[in-house]
Amino acid sequence: MDNAIDLVYKALPAATRAEIVSGLRQAERNCLAVGLTTVDDAGLGRGEVTILDSLYRANQLFIRAYVMLDPSPENRDYYFKNGPYKTDQLNVRSFKVYADGALGSRGACLLGDYHDQPGNRGFLLSSPEELRKLAGEIYGHGFQMNTHCIGDSANRLLLRYYGEVLKGKNDRRWRIEHAQVVSAPDVARFSEFGVIPSVQPTHATSDMYWAGDRLGKDRVQTAYAYKNLLRQNGMLALGSDFPVEDINPLYGFHAAVARQDDKGYPAGGFQMDNALTREEALRGMTTWAAYSNFEEKEKGSIGPGKLADFVILEADIMKAPAAELRTVKVRQTFIGGKEVYNRNGEKLAAR
Repeated sequence: MDNAIDLVYKALPAATRAEIVSGLRQAERNCLAVGLTTVDDAGLGRGEVTILDSLYRANQLFIRAYVMLDPSPENRDYYFKNGPYKTDQLNVRSFKVYADGALGSRGACLLGDYHDQPGNRGFLLSSPEELRKLAGEIYGHGFQMNTHCIGDSANRLLLRYYGEVLKGKNDRRWRIEHAQVVSAPDVARFSEFGVIPSVQPTHATSDMYWAGDRLGKDRVQTAYAYKNLLRQNGMLALGSDFPVEDINPLYGFHAAVARQDDKGYPAGGFQMDNALTREEALRGMTTWAAYSNFEEKEKGSIGPGKLADFVILEADIMKAPAAELRTVKVRQTFIGGKEVYNRNGEKLAAR
């Protein structure tokens, strides 16, 4: 089921350049309206990178992009030969790898059987040999490896392969994307190898209705354990995982601190021992996220010599009641010190 979308992709006609550009422009408007100034875009190929770069050079896009490349043979051949690529708007220095499937479809690779489907432990999307080979190649060519790991078995396996090439503390800033179910003995391995947990708080509030069915009452306590990961690792990056989840980062902020859905369910929050403080959630979306992209000297906070990317909100999210966080609107978005979105006029700055 987790690969079923490939059947659709193969049947779709290739998008024209005009269609891609139109889609990017609309996506940018949506992003700026919710206060996003940089997006991490996963699974791109050289063709998409070329289009993005051309639009930036022609001043036709404002929002900045951190690209995770698809690890196709073509991408590896080209980028391993040519190395990372960076401008003020575009940063290409990582590969997005998929270890396992999703928890909802019972495709996440678990150490034990699914609680609601005995005999099924999920599966890996690539063979262990291929994942290990990728880790060695990506490390050897100086790129960052960011791997989708949902189940505790997938997280354990990739942490092992990461450790084999990273060999202890380092500044390669490799990431585990989602880190959704992590067995207690494996949590400390993030810190051991300098691996950054990159998590999406709305996964907890989207999955909480049925996560216990999939995992059982004991194992579900090891899921969405953001506070525990932060405590062990010292930082974690927060994202949204759109288009799987909603694009609005304030939905993620609310999910991180309140662990409730848009109706305030459950009362008291879901597994609140792993809720983040507001400061931690804000850092996860700003300074720690920038660090995970090797961009902490230019983004993530406002300071001398930085890029002046920031937003102005209509309420103080550090003080507003938790129940109101999802309704806070972005008043203005600035990139490079230039206003690129204004809620009153919903306008882009002149290009």
